[in-house]
Amino acid sequence: MNTVLEGLDWFVLGIYFIALVVVAVWVSLQKNKNTEDYFLAGRNVGWFVIGASIFASNIGSEHVVGLAGTGYESGTPMAHYELHAWIVLLLGWLFLPFYIRSGAFTMPEFLEKRFDSKSRWFLSLFSLVAYVLTKVSVTIYAGGIVVSELLGIPFWYGAIGVVLFTGVYTIIGGMKAVIYTETLQAIILILGSIIITYLGLEQIGGWSELRNVVIAESPEHFNMWRPMNDPDFPWTGLLFGGTIVGIWYWCTDQYIVQRTLAANNIKIGRRGAIFGAYLKLLPIFIFLIPGIIAFALSIKNPEIFTIEKADRAFPMLVKTLLPVGLKGLVAGGLMAALMSSLASVFNSCSTIFTIDIYKKLRPNDSEKKLLNIGKIATSVIVVLGIIWIPIMEKIGGGVMYQYLQNVQSYIAPPVAAVFLLGILWKRVNSNAAITTLLAGLVLLVLRLGSEIYYQAEINNNIALDNFMYLFATINFSHMAIIMFVFSVLLCISVAVATSPPNYEKIKGLSFGTLSREQKIENNESYDLVDLILSILLVIIVIGILSYFTG
Repeated sequence: MNTVLEGLDWFVLGIYFIALVVVAVWVSLQKNKNTEDYFLAGRNVGWFVIGASIFASNIGSEHVVGLAGTGYESGTPMAHYELHAWIVLLLGWLFLPFYIRSGAFTMPEFLEKRFDSKSRWFLSLFSLVAYVLTKVSVTIYAGGIVVSELLGIPFWYGAIGVVLFTGVYTIIGGMKAVIYTETLQAIILILGSIIITYLGLEQIGGWSELRNVVIAESPEHFNMWRPMNDPDFPWTGLLFGGTIVGIWYWCTDQYIVQRTLAANNIKIGRRGAIFGAYLKLLPIFIFLIPGIIAFALSIKNPEIFTIEKADRAFPMLVKTLLPVGLKGLVAGGLMAALMSSLASVFNSCSTIFTIDIYKKLRPNDSEKKLLNIGKIATSVIVVLGIIWIPIMEKIGGGVMYQYLQNVQSYIAPPVAAVFLLGILWKRVNSNAAITTLLAGLVLLVLRLGSEIYYQAEINNNIALDNFMYLFATINFSHMAIIMFVFSVLLCISVAVATSPPNYEKIKGLSFGTLSREQKIENNESYDLVDLILSILLVIIVIGILSYFTG
């Protein structure tokens, strides 16, 4: 696709980038005095900025392109993952008080405080490898496609240019630069996507007409609840397996949780999570629905609205619906999605490497040295991400998105089980934690290995009568449920079979070890408004789940 932007679009895009640079420079002039400043923005960030940052971190360009593409191809089943808004509430109400009370910079550090250093080392190394091979590389790959298509420039120029731009402001400004530029990017992204949804609905003739056109062509497109034996979207897997992945992603992953740790108290952090939960509802309406609109337009008016591939749905809407000027705004929004995700993962990798690996090996190094190591670590992640581009370029968009969903479904269960049980039950000890994490890694390798081994048979629908083939072909979301149940049972069994932990050492890090003062502090960390907004959000989620039933 040639460039879809004209003179005024470039002007708008230029204004956006200038604003981004101004924010980044302003933040970088607020000197980072120590690691708390650099990695957690001095723990002095407001709830609005935290919520916007959570949203912007979650929405990458592969998310925008993939979700709109899924809406075009399959309809609403993937909306289950966007309704994880209620799990963001779980972060604020259940997990965050323990994280902030522990004073931890990172999730691996929290595991060490709750269990021991073995769990910390496992999660540190596991997270770094997972980030570089999934989040960094896939975001760069998808972002390169978006930038090259919208700006009409070669893939490599778009990918490397945005990576370097993002890397520079992340290295200079640290968490402050990431979190404040993300606030600006979230506003741009939401505004641009709302405009495209509105214009798309106007073009198709309104919501009723959209439903009529789509259902006539594909009756299941508006049904989020597919049968249990559906090969792609079984409702049991999406609802329960998706929840397990959601708890891992929203409540235990450094990438997201780091935003809430930047608050100076539990109340601000929780309010940021509540605001982020409301923003999390938006992708259904500003990314998934536009994909369905593109599907309807391609049926109604195929001469104008032609789509070669599902993940080209959103660029097609940009090209055909938006007037000059607004195209530049939406292009800025899409690049904002890429940069905010990339900046977040750069900063998270840098934090984990510096605090959880380097500082453990060199505990006596000065704060200044640690800051420099953090900047070097970010630079290395940038270089590794660029080196990985040629490999990602060879992977097809649909396969890549499915691969990511699969891998996340296998990574999540053991980590979610250890964090959840560690907070809910004081009896869980370090032996139970590391055994569960290692067993989860073995299951992950076995499942991915069997999938790769039987790839030819799976692709050609050739059924084999053996256990490993059955193991390889269980739906990925059902596999998440099986692995989670196994992880919970294993964790409980090992905990019961071994000595209890030192309860004094883990005081305040599990429900059973809270002091009277900590319970009072918990009760005083929220008010009626927080409760009402949280309950209202759950009602909205249930309402959306009820509406999309075919």
